[in-house]
Amino acid sequence: MKNNSYVLLILVTFILVACSTSNNTTVITSPDKNISIEFGLSKTGEPMYIVSHKNKTIIDTSYISFDFKDLPSLKSDFKIIKTTSGSSDETWQMPWGEQLEVRDNYNELVVFLEEQSNKKRQLNIHFKVYNDGLGFRYEFPEQANLKDILITDENTQFNLTGNHKVWWIPGDWDIYEHLYNQTNFADIDALSKQNHPNLSATYIPENAVNTPVTMKTDDGLYLSFHEADLTNYAGMTLKVDADNLSMTSALVGSERLGGKAKVTVPFNTPWRTIQIAEKAGDLIESKMILNLNDPNAIGDVSYFTPMKYVGIWWEMHIGKSTWDLEGSQDMNTYTTGKVGTSRHGANTENAKRFIDFASANGIKGLLVEGWNTGWDKWISNDREGVFDFMTPYPDYNFPKVMDYAKAKGVEVIMHHETSAAPLTYEKQMDVAYDFMKSNNINSVKTGYVGKIIPKGEYHHGQWMVNHYQKVLEEAAKKKIAVNAHEPIKATGKRRTYPNAIAREGLRGQEFNAWASDGGNPPNHIPTVAFTRMLSGPIDYTPGVFNIKFNEFKKDNQVNTTLAHQLALYVVIYSPLQMACDLPEHYMKNGKIHPAFQFITDVGVDWQQSKVLSGEIGEHVTIARQEKNTGNWFVGGVTNENERTESLTFDFLEEGINYKATVYKDTNKSHWDTNPEAYTIETLKLTKDSVLDIKLASGGGFAISIKKK
Repeated sequence: MKNNSYVLLILVTFILVACSTSNNTTVITSPDKNISIEFGLSKTGEPMYIVSHKNKTIIDTSYISFDFKDLPSLKSDFKIIKTTSGSSDETWQMPWGEQLEVRDNYNELVVFLEEQSNKKRQLNIHFKVYNDGLGFRYEFPEQANLKDILITDENTQFNLTGNHKVWWIPGDWDIYEHLYNQTNFADIDALSKQNHPNLSATYIPENAVNTPVTMKTDDGLYLSFHEADLTNYAGMTLKVDADNLSMTSALVGSERLGGKAKVTVPFNTPWRTIQIAEKAGDLIESKMILNLNDPNAIGDVSYFTPMKYVGIWWEMHIGKSTWDLEGSQDMNTYTTGKVGTSRHGANTENAKRFIDFASANGIKGLLVEGWNTGWDKWISNDREGVFDFMTPYPDYNFPKVMDYAKAKGVEVIMHHETSAAPLTYEKQMDVAYDFMKSNNINSVKTGYVGKIIPKGEYHHGQWMVNHYQKVLEEAAKKKIAVNAHEPIKATGKRRTYPNAIAREGLRGQEFNAWASDGGNPPNHIPTVAFTRMLSGPIDYTPGVFNIKFNEFKKDNQVNTTLAHQLALYVVIYSPLQMACDLPEHYMKNGKIHPAFQFITDVGVDWQQSKVLSGEIGEHVTIARQEKNTGNWFVGGVTNENERTESLTFDFLEEGINYKATVYKDTNKSHWDTNPEAYTIETLKLTKDSVLDIKLASGGGFAISIKKK
């Protein structure tokens, strides 16, 4: 049975099964039998679960409960009323993504619980177990004694079985833009990361970590904890109990609400997820988070085409120009209220210059930041009503730029910076989206810099989760795709709303331009690939060629080689990939820089993706095959340590000769002392080829592979 998106292979409907009355436990396993969950009740009727991998416990006895405002907790005195179980194996197609087809194969168990007290409140726990991990969520069925509830705490335990190595960022309620830390679990100290000088909004109330949080056990097993389908609920951090090697869900709160999440029964929470892998690269290849979301709910999204883009953006970060016409928003000073000499970046002639460069070099898109009035006040305390999203500065002739872009075959990406005033944005969304469509603009980059207005709400709380959802839904009605910055975390919603094309949600490239702590270290991307990237596409804005940019700033630089920057177009997945540097930095001796050819050639929409090698925080190499052309692209990056990658190409077709163009570091390349040194080599490849490539400190390589 087929439709536009799904090929149903096997469907086994729920089957009612009797629970064990002797020990009140039930077990469910993954399709390959390697992962099992044992669910049961304690002697006092507390729900608990254990997770095993190949008969070895990896999550020990962990308990589940909920606390409410003005209601007794849902914690104990439960009995199992019944259980249902089933299996499913289907394949669905992504409209854009890391691969065309996704297999969704799992076994599932639903446990129906009821209190034995007079109120007889009910709670169902729904488990899905895949070959690469598991998810479970809480389902509150319709019932007489539970209707409108304010959740003050969701207490989902994850009791670990060892002091694992962990890659983590603090459980910040406002921002994900922290560097990843590598420690043993017992040494996690999120509270030490407060008051970061480079973050405009941050709040870390307890020793907790944000998700995805990835771990490696002493046995070499990889675990990553996250959530899927975050809808009408608060984002989840994980509170750390270092002494007992345990984590407990800690939802982001709301001071206005006086709790964590206000819901009306019937209601389902997001899925609590654990990815499990024997190789680090298998975490990246997993599509479990996506599979735990509902199918496409908005239909055709052909109005969005995956693309590369350039933009008036990097020049503001390095201090060449400003967002505002008044000259007060300079990233060199980050001050307000001081009117200076205008170096406004978003002017008509500059936009035309970028359009000319994009058109001449096979780049489809243009982003222009700072085009609309209000930027002189965007980080002030009084930010409500600062922006509208239709009024350009007087030096930016909006119709002229649009006509010029159309004539050159370049698509403009809209920019909506809300200055963290969502109510202002919601009031203007309808007319702003109509304005976009009247100008044939089909995608928008949104931003939420600063502390959320109204006071008492946080970027990752329920109120803002619902705002981000409203943006997606309203944009979908107008056939607009959304690239969110300062977002809520990605939890696989792009399957249900494929107009959610990308988001930031990490410490991005711009920190290299202005952060006072030296920017992103060489191990940043080899860590991000196994942590943040597990949740979804990243708009990281790669492609810096002028690594030192000393003509603008002498105290900042990008801490990679040029070849590393090229590799990011393959290593980091996004259907939007920016060539972020200035057009003049992509020129060499009056001609286009030879290495820019890779950016021109590299795909952004993929038939399939394969992780060839990798270790968290050390290195990662990924190969991706482009849809339609069948061309392959390979990218690899390393941390501060030099290494040699020995590549095999068994993913290529048998009996076919391929032409490979290799962009790589030289023997003298180094992320700090010689970052722009590179070499280009052309060679023949077959399926049986082996290629050794040396990566410099902070270096990388990129390969384009085409049939001869």
